Amino acid sequence: MAAKRLSGKLAVILHADVVGSTALVQQDEQTAHARIQDSFQRFGKTISNYHGQVRELRGDALLAEFERASDAISAALAFQSDQLNYNAQLDDDICPLVRVGIAMGEVVIADDTITGAGVVLAQRLEQLADPGGLCITPAIREAMPRRLPFELENIGEQALKGFDEPVGVYRVALTSGATVPPPELGRSSGPAESSPRLRIVATAVVLAVFAAAIYGFVTWQSREPVIPESTQQVPSEKPSIAVLPFDNMSGDPDQEYFADGITEDLTTDLSRISGLFVVARNSSFSYKGRSVDVRTVARELGVKYVLEGSVRRAKDQIRINAQLIDGATGGHIWAERFDGTMTNVFELQDNVNRKIVAALEVNLTAADEQRFDRVETTSPEAYDVLLRGIKQYNTFSSDATVEARELFKQATIIDPNYARAYANIALTHVTDINFFWSKDREESIRLGLEYASKAVELDDSIPQIYLTRSILYLSQRQHQAALEAAQRTIEVHPNYVDGYATMAFISSYSGAFENGLEAVDQAMRINPRGTGVYLSVKARILFLMKRYDEALPLLKEALERNPAFDRPHLHLAATYAQLGQIEDAEWSVEEALAINPDITLAKERRESIYLRESDLEHYVGALRKAGVPD
Repeated sequence: MAAKRLSGKLAVILHADVVGSTALVQQDEQTAHARIQDSFQRFGKTISNYHGQVRELRGDALLAEFERASDAISAALAFQSDQLNYNAQLDDDICPLVRVGIAMGEVVIADDTITGAGVVLAQRLEQLADPGGLCITPAIREAMPRRLPFELENIGEQALKGFDEPVGVYRVALTSGATVPPPELGRSSGPAESSPRLRIVATAVVLAVFAAAIYGFVTWQSREPVIPESTQQVPSEKPSIAVLPFDNMSGDPDQEYFADGITEDLTTDLSRISGLFVVARNSSFSYKGRSVDVRTVARELGVKYVLEGSVRRAKDQIRINAQLIDGATGGHIWAERFDGTMTNVFELQDNVNRKIVAALEVNLTAADEQRFDRVETTSPEAYDVLLRGIKQYNTFSSDATVEARELFKQATIIDPNYARAYANIALTHVTDINFFWSKDREESIRLGLEYASKAVELDDSIPQIYLTRSILYLSQRQHQAALEAAQRTIEVHPNYVDGYATMAFISSYSGAFENGLEAVDQAMRINPRGTGVYLSVKARILFLMKRYDEALPLLKEALERNPAFDRPHLHLAATYAQLGQIEDAEWSVEEALAINPDITLAKERRESIYLRESDLEHYVGALRKAGVPD
């Protein structure tokens, strides 16, 4: 039987340490220790003033817990400002500089000791911060009120030790000339174990997690840990390629969206060529911002070739540098520079693609040639606005989705025939539904279908149109229509990973199990560093096929990567129950209830989207054996 574990809770975690403490001690041990101790005593008081609680203080490091992200950030910046004044009054070089990381995650507290992934993440972020600086995650950014006088710098996704998937990181500083907001009066210091605000935050996260488990199998917005880097994929029989994120060489961080957009479009265009196997954007972008050996990338992603390069944009001028590299040897097959303007940006991309096709000696079919010749828009301005919208959408928050939608709408105003922009508007409505951000679910469904229909009238070759329809149809329990739309997604784009992912998910609820297994395996091949949700869905299909022994290890692996989802815990409980391992099943139910206390058999029935009553009874019956309450 699995060992019992303490249930966790959601918390905002602050981790801080003194930069170069060893060097300070070497100068004058007694003075250094005294100043470090004094610094952390003052930091501890500041944390308490901002309603936080110091959980650990060891040597040159401090760990604290907060209820609110805004309090944690305010406390950190208030202390950093105070520390600058403190150091300025010293007459030697023994000046403690503190760096801080803040993250949100599930933690376990026992005997006033706090552990968990949230603690580790905060510590890793702190190590990325500048001396006297602060780094936070996108989750903290989303929880931070926009009214606060803080400046954010997005430094992109970073590879962190102990985390398989790169993590988005922001640097935070006080706006020039502003002051840190004072602590809110009338609140007790220290986070309450079950405060109303924390319960609200936790409930929101549980809802988002539940939605991700139901609909979030579509991988464009997944944030789960990826398959470990040591995993090696079997290369495709076709010429296979991965397009690594192009570097932004514009000298302007605000142009990052443009470099990313060029990379994504090159990936999409190449993936449409029938004679090529192209790894999904999700896997390739997991290497963004990392210094990697191309041979390692090729081995991990199972490709023969890697495309890397850079984009430089200066006003209307564009330069794309691209290098095609042999993944086995690391040698360059060709390298070329492409110069142009925004007016002919599509021609530049077309030239890069044709050079790759020629270098790999891929024969283009008539359909491939038609795809190359297709023009999405004649307006570079509309294209630029669309790329800005995609960048905003990929930051993944309710506010960002609304802002992205407005940018996509701007693109349609500039070019009323821009089918891709209409398709992306539809996609934002799907996202609102998936993550319970919509204030009017039925209206979001209507608008999603309406914009998808507008897009298909203009261009019926955009896969996102049918992807959107498939998910919206499933949300209405129209299984056959959802399956047909998912199938159409794959037909118009046979290498589109989200199409296979969605097909697998819908098939699992429609009784088309063999079809679902085939689809999820194909998704894993295209997106080898894809999320653990793939494993969860495959395991659920195997469970419904009564292949419990095969489902069990997949669910265990999925939960090792991210234990914060309630669905895999429930599926694991059901699987254990069917295998007769009742104590393990009961333990898994406890874990699921710790994440979402509202789980009941009645709720599972009420919210079920299974087409076949026998599948629902199979699942609910196993949950009853496992001890899920009525």
